[in-house]
Amino acid sequence: MQTTILRDWAQFMTLTSTLDGWAFRGQQNTAWQLESSLTRYLRAYADDQRQWRAREERAIRVFRRKAHNFLEHPGLLDNDLRCLALMQHHGAPTRLLDFTKSPFVAAFFALERATGDAAVYALNTPALYNSRALPKGDPGLTRDVIDPRVQGHFDQYFFCNRHEVIWFGEPTEMDDRLIAQSGTFVVPGVIDRPLARILDDYESSEELLHKVILPASVPVDAMKWLYRMNITNASLFPGLDGLARSIAVELEIVWSGMTPGHDA
Repeated sequence: MQTTILRDWAQFMTLTSTLDGWAFRGQQNTAWQLESSLTRYLRAYADDQRQWRAREERAIRVFRRKAHNFLEHPGLLDNDLRCLALMQHHGAPTRLLDFTKSPFVAAFFALERATGDAAVYALNTPALYNSRALPKGDPGLTRDVIDPRVQGHFDQYFFCNRHEVIWFGEPTEMDDRLIAQSGTFVVPGVIDRPLARILDDYESSEELLHKVILPASVPVDAMKWLYRMNITNASLFPGLDGLARSIAVELEIVWSGMTPGHDA
């Protein structure tokens, strides 16, 4: 995995312009590994990795048994990927990793509450999509073959935690948040390894993962640019909750030329 340490925000815009079609994920701490909320949770609360599969299955089973009480269309729970996306949307730990097709949305999530150096990871989704990158151990497991949107594929290729593969994409039906964030999901076939280690076992002549470190000196200029691009919590999280969360930026950024009573 190649790593670039930025000098300034302009370098980020130049670099990401060369990564056409890639997917991006922002993380508030550059030391964090690229792994799912489920992996982080299980590592903290379930030392015995032999229990991880059973715990994940139980969490999904409990959610399915109870979530129908709050859904207008409970049938969404029948599809594995849609069910996990719904869990992720509402804060449950899942094996899904949130990515976005916009490097600027990823930068916002990396910088919004960062207190030190942050990072944006770029994933070469075109190479994965066109099978220019395949797992060395299971080269037949292409993106189309393991597609988790197909009924039964989650059990066969993912929940079993035997295949060191990844899939990326969206559910057939996308919710408003996924649309607003230009979002996509990365689904790992195993939950006991970070994404970078899984990709290390892929055969490809191309770079598959690039880590961009945003030093603590970058956020001021970056957040102003993102604000001007209308990338805020209000736009990324449709509804009153997103608007309320976006007010924090208004407290942080000092706009030149502002006068009392003038709205930026």
